[in-house]
Amino acid sequence: MTDPTWLAAQRRALVRFAAKSVDPAGGFGWLDAAGERVPDKPVATWITARMTHVFALEDGLGDPDAAALVDHGVAALRGRLHDDEHGGWFSSVADTTKAAYEHSFVLLAACSAHAAGRPYAPELLAEALEVIETRFWDAEIGLPFESWDKAWTTTEAYRGANSTMHFVEAFLAAGDVTGDKIWHERALGLSERIIHVTAAAHGWRVPEHFSEDWRTDLNYNRDDQRHPFRPFGATIGHWLEWARLLLHVEAALGDKAPSWLLSDARALFDSSVRRGWGVDGHLGFIYTVDWDDLPVVRERMHWVMAEAIMAASALHRRTDEDPYADWYATFWEYARKNHIDPIGGWRHELAPNGSPSAGVWAGKPDTYHAYQATLFPLLPLAPAAALTSRQPFQSR
Repeated sequence: MTDPTWLAAQRRALVRFAAKSVDPAGGFGWLDAAGERVPDKPVATWITARMTHVFALEDGLGDPDAAALVDHGVAALRGRLHDDEHGGWFSSVADTTKAAYEHSFVLLAACSAHAAGRPYAPELLAEALEVIETRFWDAEIGLPFESWDKAWTTTEAYRGANSTMHFVEAFLAAGDVTGDKIWHERALGLSERIIHVTAAAHGWRVPEHFSEDWRTDLNYNRDDQRHPFRPFGATIGHWLEWARLLLHVEAALGDKAPSWLLSDARALFDSSVRRGWGVDGHLGFIYTVDWDDLPVVRERMHWVMAEAIMAASALHRRTDEDPYADWYATFWEYARKNHIDPIGGWRHELAPNGSPSAGVWAGKPDTYHAYQATLFPLLPLAPAAALTSRQPFQSR
């Protein structure tokens, strides 16, 4: 497996790059390809929450500068990004929509900041849990609502697997940090519905888009195929991300874990490699495919490679099978050659031939995926990184 010392150096470099995103008015901004904050991009909750989570993990690893960055993020999540009138969090300082995707990352950030012992993190965590419980959790069917207007009066006639997936991640952290295992049980329920039932029925392709009664909508955004959050078709990177998360769910549940979690993780990984890796004659994972497995968006996204690295690592640790270790090495080789930028950060999007592009993502606003790819191969699958990053492991 990749040298832990090298991974630690990459992790620290990513943190130095990410620290440039501090917005003096609060939160973390959008970084361009050179690592400069883009002033005309509004501060977004998903970026601020992800950065707060990353810096909280880094604080646990002994970075003396990380605590102040965590506090900066928590302040923004309790300040300019928070709706003091109705509760919950705006999508950005320019968008009062309240979306499940953003709230999942607020919960993740709150868990990590709380584990780091940062001021006001307990209050942030308590509110995040309460808002998700009362506003986003549809108790009748055990699945989340997608979004609401500012006053919580109208919900969108759409349901999404992406936000649901990130609730799995956040619920696992919440269960570990609070000790309330209902969140682990809910993570299992979400995984069962989206993967064990729905993805299995579609040949281990994960449908992303659903109607408000959770019927699959396989034609959603056919006319907006490059949508950054809701692209048409199936998103290969999410299959890899789900594969990893299933193993985290299994580890969190322990003896109570159903056997299908491992078998489904294997099936998703195999489907990803078979349908996404180099299928257009170039190395790397294509971004999306249609329901006949034909490439739709062929650009290579950095977050997909990061999730491939983590999925291969998790499967190897869970099974001790050599092919997963081989894929892990292959994915890191691609990332080293193509995504890791000597000037800092990871190149977020590449053309099929490996040259930088910006058809879907411009700049380098996201450190979360790449950072976790440098850290998670060194951590156990459970409990959550919010806790295990604060414990000694083989290399810092």
